[in-house]
Amino acid sequence: MTEPLLSIRDLKVEFSTRNGRVTALDGIDLDLMPGETLGIVGESGCGKSITALATMGLIPDPPGRIAGGRILFDGEDITHADARRLRSLRGADISMIFQEPMTSLNPVFTAGDQIAEAIILHQQLGRAEANRKAVELLRTVGIPEPERRARSFPHELSGGMRQRVMIAMAISCRPRVLIADEPTTALDVTVQAQIFDLMRDIQKEFGVAIMLITHDMGAIAEMADRVAVMYAGRIVEKGSADAILDNPLHPYTRGLIDCIPVLGKAAGEQGRMPPLAEIPGVVPPLHLLGQGCAFADRCPLAFDRCRIETPILDGRSHGVACFATEMEAV
Repeated sequence: MTEPLLSIRDLKVEFSTRNGRVTALDGIDLDLMPGETLGIVGESGCGKSITALATMGLIPDPPGRIAGGRILFDGEDITHADARRLRSLRGADISMIFQEPMTSLNPVFTAGDQIAEAIILHQQLGRAEANRKAVELLRTVGIPEPERRARSFPHELSGGMRQRVMIAMAISCRPRVLIADEPTTALDVTVQAQIFDLMRDIQKEFGVAIMLITHDMGAIAEMADRVAVMYAGRIVEKGSADAILDNPLHPYTRGLIDCIPVLGKAAGEQGRMPPLAEIPGVVPPLHLLGQGCAFADRCPLAFDRCRIETPILDGRSHGVACFATEMEAV
């Protein structure tokens, strides 16, 4: 059986805040297999981006710290690797596409210079060769007139082009793991589809394993092989994308899927479209989490036990952390 390329075991991340120490990740277990796409889905505040930052060794310390667990890359424990080792891994072996390219790209350097910088750092090439490779990468990610666009500054590019520049930077050194943190945020639907097509092409060409972080179950259906659903710093359900989309077990997962607009849905009375579904309430602030299931106050199936005990994710291939689901299965 193929070993995971990236393995996260019982990961705990804490932050010191004005409200005391809060747990942002509480016992996360994830595996990313070679060449697959693992989707991590949930609302804002669930811990998706913290998982990515911890994997990259980018948790700011202080105020944050990895309080427990392990992160293994290709069998090597990188949880507390020193800064030099992490710099050698980032970009070369593990790369990340950040949420907002306008704030991630340096406004005073051209697109070509920023791509070339990563190439020079990790591949020890000269400036001229790195610039040539930067242009080729811009061509690879589908930017027209790449020679001209390599000389453009970020503000001179459209949102879709800036995201493609970020992707070009991320793949510049042929990483084995690509973490995409909301890679289509603020892009229109047509450009989103183009970015996902590009990511699939890159995965097929380079064999890269992708960790896709998103709040959009539509993106999960489009891209993911396996899925982990996160809520309030925990994984509440995980399994194959087909299993979770066809048979969601956790009430939170069901709610996320029900929120997807359905094209062609019949209009109701007076020709009006039915209202979009929603999950009532919001993700609770982490410092206010108490006993029991964090989703209990928003859950239509919650009962007394849910407010007293914390459900644990079971070890099945389609696992869920929910007492109500256990009751349904009996």
